[in-house]
This record gives sequence, structure tokens and C-alpha cells, in this order.
Amino acid sequence: MANENNNMQEDIEKKEPINENEENEKNEKVETKQENEVKENEVKVEDISELDKTKQDLDEMNDRYKRLLAEFENYKKRVTKDKEGLKDLLVSDIMTSILPVIDNLEKAVITKTEDKAYQDGVKMVLKQLQDVLLYNGVKEIETVGKKFDPELHEAVSHVTDEKHDENVIIEEFRKGYIIGNRVIRHSMVIVAN
Repeated sequence: MANENNNMQEDIEKKEPINENEENEKNEKVETKQENEVKENEVKVEDISELDKTKQDLDEMNDRYKRLLAEFENYKKRVTKDKEGLKDLLVSDIMTSILPVIDNLEKAVITKTEDKAYQDGVKMVLKQLQDVLLYNGVKEIETVGKKFDPELHEAVSHVTDEKHDENVIIEEFRKGYIIGNRVIRHSMVIVAN
């Protein structure tokens, strides 16, 4: 029996180191697994921070794109406006040189003559020039019966007239013309006081 107890103790002692080794291996496996999980978590944290940085970069690029697009739209509007302004300026310069011709043709139409064909010819030429003005956006400034506006009219005389309200135009000496909002030539008028 003593022999058996010794054998058993030897077996236990032999098993204990085996169990200890197994336990150490298990602990190492657990530690390795935990280390791997920590590394995976670290990778995930790195991936998340990289994702956040990429998202932030994308947001910045999107913002820059929107700003650039808005600047381009403003540029297009500005260029279009400048182009129209330049066109109006050029047309107004050309029309300013034609206006005295129109004035003289209007006077020729009013002048009485025996030659009906001559008068009709002058009316046709005047009509053609007026059509050219309209085609290019040039309009006559309305005067008689309207309120005096120093932006559009030039007063050559003031007359006391009880039939008309104060600052109302009662007569036009010379027609004025505008293109868009630009005055080509102010109307010369007589204003009631």
C-alpha cells in the first residue's frame, strides 16, 4: 500500500507539471488572443481615425467645390452684365452720332412742301432710322404731360401755367433717348411752375 501511495504521488507529481504546462499554454493562448484582439481594436481605431480624416478631407473638397462653383456663376453673371453694358455703350456712341440726322429728318417731315413724293420719301427714311433705333434697344424718353426728372430731362425754360401741375413738362424742344437704363441724350423741355 505504501508502494501504491508512492506511485500515486509520483503520478500526481508527474501530472501536476503536465497540468501546469497545459495551464501555461492555455494562459499564453488567452494572452495571445487578447493581444490579437487589442491589436485588432487598435487597427479599428486607426481605421476609424483614417476614415474620419478622409471624411473631413472630402467635406473640405466639397466645400471648396461649392465655393468655386459659386464664384464661377458670379463670374459668368458679371461677364454677361459687362458684355451687355459694353454693347449698350457702343450702341449709344453710334446712335449719338445718328440722332442729329433723325432730328433733321423730323424737321423735314414737318416742313410743308408741294412735292408729296419727296415728303413721303423723307418719312420713309425717318421710319427706317427709327426702326434701327428700336432694333438696337434705343427708346424715346416720354416727356409732354410727364413729371420732370433731371435724370432724363433737361429744362431749358420754366413757365408759369395754371393749367398744369408744378414740375410737369408742357413742351419738348428736342427728343431724348435711352438704351436700357443709360441716357443717350437728355430731352430738352419746358417745365410748368
